[in-house]
Amino acid sequence: MLTFEQKLAVIAKFPELERKDVSLGRVNFHYEQSAYDKKTVVYHLHPNGNGFVYAGHLQGYETDDKGLVNVRDYSADDLHKLVEASIRSLAPKTAAEQAVSGDANEEERWMGPNGQTLLLIREDDELWYVYAGLNLESAFETYEEAVEYLVEEGFSRP
Repeated sequence: MLTFEQKLAVIAKFPELERKDVSLGRVNFHYEQSAYDKKTVVYHLHPNGNGFVYAGHLQGYETDDKGLVNVRDYSADDLHKLVEASIRSLAPKTAAEQAVSGDANEEERWMGPNGQTLLLIREDDELWYVYAGLNLESAFETYEEAVEYLVEEGFSRP
């Protein structure tokens, strides 16, 4: 288990997070640029090593009813990955993402192994489109086909 100071050092590597000291020596970290009302990424990081990271928009994490993951026993690498994914999940759409998705029926952001982002969008014609920035990467008849393609290419949902 990482110490409180080690966890603070990992989280401090994210300049977009703002530290907020709260009661009992606990610390929160806020992402003020969040596209959502939710701005707290790290919640009640305690000197005893306990703390939580918001993962309400992420898949693959066991969260409580508030969307928080307990990071008490996380390694530095796992904590870094979770905080990074949490920030990405709260980030506003880029100009390219907004231009592509507009008022799409459904959309998902997928992250690649090298930090690249693809958008999976279902349009009115019921097809699923994969975009890399403003460029159309692929089109699929079903969601399952699109997901299979993205997974094969090394992408995952944040």
